[in-house]
Amino acid sequence: MSIQTPRTPQEYEVLSGGGAENAQLSRKGLSRRQVLRRAVGITVGLVALEGVVEGLAMLYPNLAGQFGSVIVLKAKSTYVAAEQKAFAIDQAGMFYEAAAKSYIMHLKPGGSTTLLMSGTQLDDAMSAESWTKDSDGTYWAALYQVCVHLGCKVPFRNDCNSFKCPCHGSHYNIDGEYLDGPAPRSLDRFSMSFDSNGNVAVDTGKLNQRVERPDVGTRILQVPGVQCSAQ
Repeated sequence: MSIQTPRTPQEYEVLSGGGAENAQLSRKGLSRRQVLRRAVGITVGLVALEGVVEGLAMLYPNLAGQFGSVIVLKAKSTYVAAEQKAFAIDQAGMFYEAAAKSYIMHLKPGGSTTLLMSGTQLDDAMSAESWTKDSDGTYWAALYQVCVHLGCKVPFRNDCNSFKCPCHGSHYNIDGEYLDGPAPRSLDRFSMSFDSNGNVAVDTGKLNQRVERPDVGTRILQVPGVQCSAQ
């Protein structure tokens, strides 16, 4: 690896044999060869320093396994899937994981689950909103815990079958889609996958902040038919 350090106009003058700068250096008792040797010494030192920094970064990765990197959670079987109206926090359908600062949604199709799209339109919408479809036909998402209005932690409320922010009332469906309140968009969400051992893995370094407020034509799930009052 080499470092291309920018040169000043004066350095270009010296290296190209410029007369004015040459004369100035001569008066100081420095030859062009001495200047070049010093420049080479500085460059070598910078290269060595960069090598040390890169080596330390490899030996001590500062985010591995921590928030901001991929966090491997529990086995998929830990997160019991549920139909839309049967969600219960940390029991079925919705599970909070503090390490990933996320709610893990595991949705079972059919029954009380009402998908408002189908086919390619549904696939495209789920991809845009960072859903993951499992081989058994269930759906997953990793929703960031922070309300997009002013940053409060938003809880999932069993009585509302949805998320309701206690600070200013922003309201989100089980998939994080905006329902009502002052939030400017839907909940942010992380990329998620499954590792070779069948564990849920959440990439907390990849945050999708582009899920807008849905309208009639872009909403994925039926809105909950429950009045959700402030607590």
